[in-house]
Amino acid sequence: MDASAYMPAGMSTSPGPLTLRQRVRFFVETRRFEHAIIAVIVLNAIGLGLETSPEIMARFGGIIGMLDRAAIAIFVIELAMKLFAYRLSFFRNGWNIFDFVIVSVALVPASQQFSVLRSLRILRALRLVSAVPSMRKVVAGLFRAIPSIGTVIVMLVLLFYVSAVIATKLFGAAFDEWFGSLGASLYSLFQIMTLESWSMGIVRPVMEQFPYAWAFFVPFILLTSFIVLNLFIGVIVNAMSEATDEEAHGEREEILRELRNLGAEVRALRNAAEKNG
Repeated sequence: MDASAYMPAGMSTSPGPLTLRQRVRFFVETRRFEHAIIAVIVLNAIGLGLETSPEIMARFGGIIGMLDRAAIAIFVIELAMKLFAYRLSFFRNGWNIFDFVIVSVALVPASQQFSVLRSLRILRALRLVSAVPSMRKVVAGLFRAIPSIGTVIVMLVLLFYVSAVIATKLFGAAFDEWFGSLGASLYSLFQIMTLESWSMGIVRPVMEQFPYAWAFFVPFILLTSFIVLNLFIGVIVNAMSEATDEEAHGEREEILRELRNLGAEVRALRNAAEKNG
């Protein structure tokens, strides 16, 4: 099969030798290159985790350090190739900027002044998000869901505020540690919402003095834990589905565009052949 069938979108399919820039772009967009970078990211993340063990560093510190420097060199070469292939359009992609910042942090000198930045080297593991297409879809869905999530958060905050005021008025005098102030009530209700020791730790002791306290806590748990929080899941899933549909639509449009270009070239070749007899 002709190599042009594997060419990235936007690369010319006309006959003739490829330029060096086109060859580099074709190489960095191949699956093998992508899988190789993913493997380096995973190995580098494992090495950074091993650096937290004094025993392992005492025995294999030299090897781990060498592998870390090799990983940084590979990342720098990768970015240099992409910058050469895409030029200024490299910075039009948010994921490319993300990779550029992460790798730049790794190049900061290991001085006392930049020790905090050097401790952020583990952020290189986050490059898996930009390297794996399925993870990019998840993150895109999360960002798309932010406006709707904001509405759910406002509703949850309002519910918490109303419930905290009621709990402070009802139980504050008898249980000052849990409901003595608005802040204490908010924290206690948050613990109840997470279902962490909510029954034996808070609700049952309150019910010993207020037998009908369940009429307040049970509806609160139903509204927060089983309804409002599930709205987050629904909003995120819906946003991810929309992002996936848009990406699939874009891919279909790109395929149709390539087919039109190919059809135009075939017609041009046919006309030229007819003219030449």
